[in-house]
Amino acid sequence: MIAKAAASLDLMSSGRFELGLGAGTFWEAVAGMGGTVRQPGQILPALEEAIDIIRTALDVGPERRVVRGPGPYHPVPGYPPGPSPAHRVEIWIGAMRPTALRLIGRKADGWIPGGGISRIADFPRLSAFIDEAAAEAGREPGSIRRIANVGGAQETRELVGQIAYLAGELRFDTFVYWLSDPGTAEVERFAADVVPGVQEAVTSVRS
Repeated sequence: MIAKAAASLDLMSSGRFELGLGAGTFWEAVAGMGGTVRQPGQILPALEEAIDIIRTALDVGPERRVVRGPGPYHPVPGYPPGPSPAHRVEIWIGAMRPTALRLIGRKADGWIPGGGISRIADFPRLSAFIDEAAAEAGREPGSIRRIANVGGAQETRELVGQIAYLAGELRFDTFVYWLSDPGTAEVERFAADVVPGVQEAVTSVRS
C-alpha cells in the first residue's frame, strides 16, 4: 500500500515525491492504527525487509507485474503494484542509531537525522557509519542523500551558518524548511536572505 501511494503521489506531483520511512518509535500510535508492534530485535530486520519490497514495487517494469516477498515480517504472496511513478522515487530513512545508519548505507537513498539539527555536532560521526556501510556494499557513499530539517524560528545569520556548514562540510544536499508560524513572512525571508547567504558562504568555502 505504501508503494502504491508513493507512486500515485509521484504521478500527481509530476515526479516531485520522495518517500520517508522510519523503523518505528511511537509504538502506541502504531498499535492504535492497527499496526504490528515490533520487539527490539525485530525492528531493523522488518524495516530492511520493507525497503526491499517497496523498492521492488516502485521499480517494477511492465515485464514484471507482480510483487512478492517471502517474509517473515511482511509476507507478500503477490500483488500488482499499479502504475509506475513518474521518476525513481527515493527512499529516505530517519535514523540516528549506528545499526540503522548502516542499513541506510546498504539499502536506502537518503538519511534524515532525527531531531532536526539539534545534534548537528554528531553528524560527522554518524554520517561515517553510512559511508562505511555503503562502501562495504559496493555503493558510492556520495550517492546517498543527506537531508536536514531546518526551522524558521532561527535568526537569519544562525540559519545561514548552519546550512552552509551542512552543505559545504558535511555533504548535505537537501533541506526541509519548517515554518514556526505559517502566518509570517518566513518563506520570503528564507528565499530572499537565507538561500543567497548560504550560496555565498558555500561558494567562498569551496573556492
